[in-house]
Amino acid sequence: MAEIIDGKKIADDIKCEVKEETRRLKETKGIIPGLAVILVGDDPASQSYVRSKGKRSEEMGFYSLTERMPANTSEQVLLKKIDEFNRDPRIHGILVQLPLPKHLNEQTVIQAIDPRKDVDGIHPMSIGKLVLGIDTFKSCTPAGIQELLMRSGNDPSGKHVVIVGRSNIVGKPIANILLQKQRGANAVVTVAHTGASDLTSYIKSADILVAAIGKPEFITGAMLKPGVVIVDVGINRVEDTSLPKGYRIVGDVHFESASKVAKAVTPVPGGVGLMTVAMLLKNTLKAAMQ
Repeated sequence: MAEIIDGKKIADDIKCEVKEETRRLKETKGIIPGLAVILVGDDPASQSYVRSKGKRSEEMGFYSLTERMPANTSEQVLLKKIDEFNRDPRIHGILVQLPLPKHLNEQTVIQAIDPRKDVDGIHPMSIGKLVLGIDTFKSCTPAGIQELLMRSGNDPSGKHVVIVGRSNIVGKPIANILLQKQRGANAVVTVAHTGASDLTSYIKSADILVAAIGKPEFITGAMLKPGVVIVDVGINRVEDTSLPKGYRIVGDVHFESASKVAKAVTPVPGGVGLMTVAMLLKNTLKAAMQ
């Protein structure tokens, strides 16, 4: 059976490090990292994420501020609020919770954030620096994947990493992170997706597989090379009438069959998802230190 890569323990380790560095920053420089989160609308999942981010920020000793705005907020009003946070010296990091209501232009909103405060790592300037290998804020989930690999003893250097999925929030940025000639990267990277005529042939060649295709339990043990390390980014709700809530959460990988073939695998839940907030906290501390 595969080793289980414990996302909770690794995320907790990172949060302990951030908390200690925050204490030191306060004592030596008098600086308190500040994070502002903007939530537009009342999507239940987004509300849950925002509550978690606010709570964890306070636990770190951050100055934490959450701005809740109604779903019909105009783009002009939202951009004005972002500008206020851009100019607020107490705020070092700004995060606009996505997705936004459909009448708001996501790229216009993202580009309004001061790149020096882009702790979500999604501003075009952050992404451009990432591609060029210049130090920048890395997108939180991809940065969390890199930390999971390194801290579990699965250095991607020289390995063939196959990423299944090409989204702007996971597939593309993790590809750019892992192909850099840097510590914790230097991998041979293949990005596979639905355009492939034979997706299984790419999956089968992976030393490390990052599954971010958004299809529940799509990748099975039969599709894997023995000894592969699997990072499952998928979070899918599937019906299960045997449970009181009527559903269960699964990844993009069929855990039972994959764990019989793989060397190591991240569980869902308990894997990548817990890393995203931890990396947001780390990015906010970095912004304050800069």
